[in-house]
Amino acid sequence: MTTSDWLLDIALLLVVFRQLREGRIDARFVLLPVGIVSIVAHSYLHSIPAAGNDLLLIGALVGVGAVLGVAGGLTTRVRYDGRHSLAQAGWIAAALWIVGMGSRMTFQLWSDHGGETHIAHFSQVHDITSSQAWVSAFVLMALTEVLTRVGTIVYRGWRAQQSAPVTNGRESARPTSQLV
Repeated sequence: MTTSDWLLDIALLLVVFRQLREGRIDARFVLLPVGIVSIVAHSYLHSIPAAGNDLLLIGALVGVGAVLGVAGGLTTRVRYDGRHSLAQAGWIAAALWIVGMGSRMTFQLWSDHGGETHIAHFSQVHDITSSQAWVSAFVLMALTEVLTRVGTIVYRGWRAQQSAPVTNGRESARPTSQLV
């Protein structure tokens, strides 16, 4: 792993820790994680191999990313305070994020430090044709996890705002203890 690999992986892991404090669901909330994972995708996603069972591997990991992302979005506390939608990741959301992003980093470390023969054997047995299939699968898993998590939270924030009571044409704040 290069220094930039470490920095990008750590940045993705730190995104959720930043959200352990409640914050507004705004452009920065969306752009920071999407921007980081877009850099990763641009750096590593050069092709999507389609031979053998490559697409099956990619589809399986994209599915895992989607499940982790939606679950992380649903386990993040979202509320509307009368002016802004707010989100706060709990420990379950943080754990799901770490599982997703940490698994990619762990796989990369393992493949760089002795796991390559196991990966090659697994790939041969399961007709995975290239190392690019693994790279594509993990990058698309990360991209899917980020997009589904952020999308779920943004949607829940919008729903919280839409369900806020309206009084005389002005929205009134929901009690802070009431969560969506």
